[in-house]
Amino acid sequence: MRPRSLRFVVVFLFCLVLAAGAARAGDGNVSSAQPETGGHLIMGSIGEPSNLIPYLASDSASAEVAGLLYTSPLEYDKDFNIVKCAAEEWEVLEGGLFMRFRLKEGLVWQDGHPLTADDVTFTYKLMTDPKTPTAYAADFLNVKEYRQTGPLSFEVRYDAPYARAAITWMHPILPRHILEHENIASTRYARNPVGAGPFKLKSWEPGSRIVLEANDRYFKGRPYLDEIIYRIIPDSTTMFLEARAGKLDFTGLSPQQYLRQTSGEWWDKNWRKYKYLAFGYTYLGLNQKSPFFKDKKGRQALSFAIDREGIIKGALLGMGEPAFGPYKPGTWVYNTALKAYDYDPERARRLLAEAGWTPGKDGILEKDGLPFEFTILVNQGNNERIKVAVILQQMFRAVGVKVAIRTVEWAAFLKEFVDTRKFDALILAWNILDDPDIYDVWHSSAIAGNGLNFVGFSNEEVDRLLEKGRTSADRQVRKAVYDRFQEILHEEQPYLFLYVPYSLPMVQARFQGIQPAPAGITYNLDRWWVPRALQQ
Repeated sequence: MRPRSLRFVVVFLFCLVLAAGAARAGDGNVSSAQPETGGHLIMGSIGEPSNLIPYLASDSASAEVAGLLYTSPLEYDKDFNIVKCAAEEWEVLEGGLFMRFRLKEGLVWQDGHPLTADDVTFTYKLMTDPKTPTAYAADFLNVKEYRQTGPLSFEVRYDAPYARAAITWMHPILPRHILEHENIASTRYARNPVGAGPFKLKSWEPGSRIVLEANDRYFKGRPYLDEIIYRIIPDSTTMFLEARAGKLDFTGLSPQQYLRQTSGEWWDKNWRKYKYLAFGYTYLGLNQKSPFFKDKKGRQALSFAIDREGIIKGALLGMGEPAFGPYKPGTWVYNTALKAYDYDPERARRLLAEAGWTPGKDGILEKDGLPFEFTILVNQGNNERIKVAVILQQMFRAVGVKVAIRTVEWAAFLKEFVDTRKFDALILAWNILDDPDIYDVWHSSAIAGNGLNFVGFSNEEVDRLLEKGRTSADRQVRKAVYDRFQEILHEEQPYLFLYVPYSLPMVQARFQGIQPAPAGITYNLDRWWVPRALQQ
């Protein structure tokens, strides 16, 4: 999982649950009996990819683009069933402890070089090499024995049931002939990738645009669209104006744009709007090393100081649901026994007093001469999160806590603050995958290096629970494990969970082949097409 301004996670991934259908497309949506090739799709992206070798990136922009460049032995279908992709055969034996794979014949990389089990073996060895700077090694390290059994076949054995065994082989295959003699941390192929997915990189103008072109050698068949163009526009308002001017074909809408700025005959004729309740959540992450957040009572107090319904109304115009943990309400893993942190400023003040914070100058709380003043980081261009930060600033000020807000360009946000852990608090979001295992975010081993536990949360019981949860395929056992895990997070509050938003994409009406499903609308992007008469 990744910051949703995260998706390694398009690769296995864009986990959205359909809540409502499309708006009427209108007369401009010309159709023909059969899909036609040609045309391009222009998409807006607030962030620029940092790295197109997916195991080395932790941002959504990188994962979204990389998800179209590579392939994997297995994948999710539109309903989140695990199915074969590059694998021709996949057997699960001995109660899940042993799996056998055979790749399809005739697979090739975009440069024409054969894709074989040698590439899978190379990827496995790279991911289990301690020198590889990745946050995603754990799945591969849980393999007891990996063995290549032929040019197209390999098998894996586990010494205990592992819930993510199949998901491990949904990770992308990397090209051995390209990367074998490269320093993976500094290779030029991070910006000039060679893949075997539906598209390949055509050009990359830093800070401006990335152009992907159809891969004629793609084993499922050439995509219908000739090109997908990502325009890097680090401001959501500018992105909407570009879409309205016809310079974008696909964009995400803010709640205000969805509800108030895209209604009427022209919009209905030229655009389709979609609405899903996202399989993810937005949160305020608290750096556990900060003197302000070391005390559990202080973190709990801040959670009681938050009016989540007020945030949803003020920043999202009601287009979201309150969040109180890392799983989506209504799913089997969600712990319904937990009592929400209700909006209770008086209780927040009492807890802060119990934690030793007393009124000081200008009503700001102090402790040992230190005023309770911290900075919330927000990525530039994300107006929704900026609004949330402003609302939080007011709510915290009401209980004696002073907050500054700093907006930072996305690449610098990751490199200079998240990766270095040099922040007090930040607003981010995570996608949640179909499987509840979030070891990579919460286990203490993910604190170091490029790990995703960048708030530095460490709890021995949580470590044991996460290790146990991924070693069982029994849902009843896992339910008990993850219920207890949620209880601990609820008590400790290393994140102040805020809300589950609605995802609100909008697509030009001329695009055909869009089939909304539990996996969202982009799961079959290679099958989207435009009637020739409407190609631009």
